Amino acid sequence: MSSATSQFSSKCRTCVQELPAAALACPKCHTLVHADELDRIAESAKQLEAKNEWRAAREEWLKALPLLPPEAEQVKWIGAHANALMHAALDKELGPAEPSPAASNQWAKKLGPLGPVIVLLAKSKTLLVTIFKLKFLLTFLSFIAVYWALWGLKFGIGIALLVLIHEMGHFIDIKWRGLPAEMPVFLPLLGAYVTWDARGVSQQTRAAVSLAGPLAGWLASVACVAIWWHTGDAFWASLARVGAFMNVLNLIPIWILDGGQAIAALGRTDRIWLLTAGLALWALLGEGIFFLVAAGAAWRIFTKDMPAQSSKLSLAYYVSVLAFLGLVLHLIPGQGIVAQ
Repeated sequence: MSSATSQFSSKCRTCVQELPAAALACPKCHTLVHADELDRIAESAKQLEAKNEWRAAREEWLKALPLLPPEAEQVKWIGAHANALMHAALDKELGPAEPSPAASNQWAKKLGPLGPVIVLLAKSKTLLVTIFKLKFLLTFLSFIAVYWALWGLKFGIGIALLVLIHEMGHFIDIKWRGLPAEMPVFLPLLGAYVTWDARGVSQQTRAAVSLAGPLAGWLASVACVAIWWHTGDAFWASLARVGAFMNVLNLIPIWILDGGQAIAALGRTDRIWLLTAGLALWALLGEGIFFLVAAGAAWRIFTKDMPAQSSKLSLAYYVSVLAFLGLVLHLIPGQGIVAQ
């Protein structure tokens, strides 16, 4: 009996819905039945990829296909990734095909001064593909340009990097789970977002992905605090406070903010605990932004989006990140995003 079969349960682990025989995903909440086995396969495949064992990694990824619903987005991703691994294996075994020197020289002459550069890039196929895949680059540069115009080059780049680190927190967490995700897209004055497919993913996992961004943002703010302590440069103190404030703002549990996604894993009682934590941080630190977190939690106590089973782990994660960010704001006194 396979490990996937042995882990099968007649009820969904998330919403306790009765599962049809041989079901691959819960028909109610879309949680994957074999999520644990899929995580194991993804981890094993990534370890093989790290060793450049492309064929073995491909075979490992393909083991996941029978455990996924045919319509799942992960099926498409695994198929495309398996093809890429096959090409990598062939390149490793046969070696990349190189154009003849005569052909390269002919193209170099036709293209004039740009010829050598184009030929070099054509040979660097992997580099070229990587550059074109980074479609976030243009929006990231426009993001820097807007904040540069508002607050100067130094602060503009600092804010952009803080937002980038926040979004990479989401991206890395998603990729670590073996799920498909796209690089961040930046919207000047509005923020940024990472596109990923959450179908078949439990509410607890969605909450963890949402909270990974503010956690990464907190780490970036801590780094700024450390540089400030070491150098005494007030610029880093200001950047630390802005970063912490923006991440707390993102944890207000409303709309499409990270907090709005994370609170979906919390039941009514745990939302009351989140409300209490927000009020406590507001009272202790005197930072009004925590009152907004509490207000959002209070509103979500009465909304009709309660999960079938609340996640205590998600509550602990949520409150911990709020407290960590509150500590940064306490270390850098100020008003709102402005450090004193």
